[in-house]
Amino acid sequence: MYSTPYHTTDLSNQKILITGGAGFIGSHLVEYLLKYGAIVRVIDNFITGRRENIDLFKNNPRFEFIEGDICNKADCDRACDGINVLLHQAALGSVPRSIKDPVATNRINVDGFLTIMVAARDAGIQRVVYASSSSVYGDHPGLPKVEDKIGKQLSPYAVSKYTNELYAHVFGLNYGMKIIGLRYFNIFGPRQDPNGQYAAVIPKWIDMLKKNERPIINGDGSNTRDFTFVENAVQANIKAMTTENENAFGQIYNIACGYQFSLMDLFNGLKEILGSSVMPVHGSSREGDIAQSLADINKAKKLLGYDPAFAFKDGLKITVTQY
Repeated sequence: MYSTPYHTTDLSNQKILITGGAGFIGSHLVEYLLKYGAIVRVIDNFITGRRENIDLFKNNPRFEFIEGDICNKADCDRACDGINVLLHQAALGSVPRSIKDPVATNRINVDGFLTIMVAARDAGIQRVVYASSSSVYGDHPGLPKVEDKIGKQLSPYAVSKYTNELYAHVFGLNYGMKIIGLRYFNIFGPRQDPNGQYAAVIPKWIDMLKKNERPIINGDGSNTRDFTFVENAVQANIKAMTTENENAFGQIYNIACGYQFSLMDLFNGLKEILGSSVMPVHGSSREGDIAQSLADINKAKKLLGYDPAFAFKDGLKITVTQY
């Protein structure tokens, strides 16, 4: 992966901190940045990150790992020391998990975000790119989703991500930091954990189909998502951290492909790739879920030069191969 660079500047003098770098998206950012010569530091506490994800890089002299918590100011201060760019990926994901435990979601996603942002400010870090979520759109009925039109959030997870966006705005306003937010739309790809109660749908279904087990589809399968291969998310982060377009800062961008696929489309696509004849089980709809999701990505294209290189089905094939 990453045979095509998404940057034009020299990264060899850049010292980049990735929070949650042992996680799914974070570890792909580490891989890209090390490949192109950056110095990369990761902070992670392994609540959802995995040690095997960073074991891939432990012998690289330009890689440093700190086992720490973004809710701990001392850990954040240590992690931010000497850093040029912060890529904030650390979060407690999953809408259902946030409904079950809103306190944990708020502590990590809101308190942790604020703590790392204060540490970044104190360390003089000017450039910050952070992960937001399409869940912020809530009950707004409009399709495709446009950045400045959101509804009421439907879960504690969505509230936490919207709170990140509000804090990012005031940090940029009051401290002169160049901050960019990326609203991810259902990112998937290699290294996404298929295990556990809150596993994402694509790795979970791949795992089950390979075992000839019947996946549960929440609802009738008509819910749609703008499924986005992880390398597209990496591209967006790299474009955001290297852009010199002054109009790009202080903004939030949809990061997706601009196409919607239903859960049944996803299921049938995986069946075809895996050559499976397994049929799904239909369960009840999930609390806090957005029924229809489709992104307008024109803002990211215009201001960041974002151009998703991997279509949904291409990403699925790569993901299945990697698993």
